[in-house]
Amino acid sequence: MEIIEYEEKYEENVKDLLVELQEYLVSIDYWHFQVMKDTYRENCFKRDMQAVKEQEGKIYLAREDNQIVGLVIGTIPPKDDEDRDTNTCLRNGCVLELIVSKNSRGSGTGKLLLKKIEEYFKEKNCVNISIEVYAPNENAYGFYNRQGYKPLDHIVMKKIEK
Repeated sequence: MEIIEYEEKYEENVKDLLVELQEYLVSIDYWHFQVMKDTYRENCFKRDMQAVKEQEGKIYLAREDNQIVGLVIGTIPPKDDEDRDTNTCLRNGCVLELIVSKNSRGSGTGKLLLKKIEEYFKEKNCVNISIEVYAPNENAYGFYNRQGYKPLDHIVMKKIEK
């Protein structure tokens, strides 16, 4: 297993992993909010690449036996006026995506990818790292908790009955 930086030749591999994650999220979504539209593959990739380009981002891939089996995408979003008025952390790394292919889960790949992006954020003088986890994804929540991540915010929702 090796962790490498993203190169354009891996674009389709990244898109495959993004689709695999979205399919998983759709399958565990008890709210039935998540969908997989025909445009997802291209649009999600485009959005992530734009964020990487505009926000000091980095993409690392996990490669095993010449196969891409995971990825992590991290950015350093700029702070806005509200952030400057309400908190002390002016440089925060953000993990947009951490995906390990189904057949490689439990092998330590996620830990290696997370450690690599944490090192990048440290080099960039970030003081915190945030990761948004979809509530039904209890496996991801448990993984991040074991890596030392703790909840900071909760978004609560209620369906409006018609």
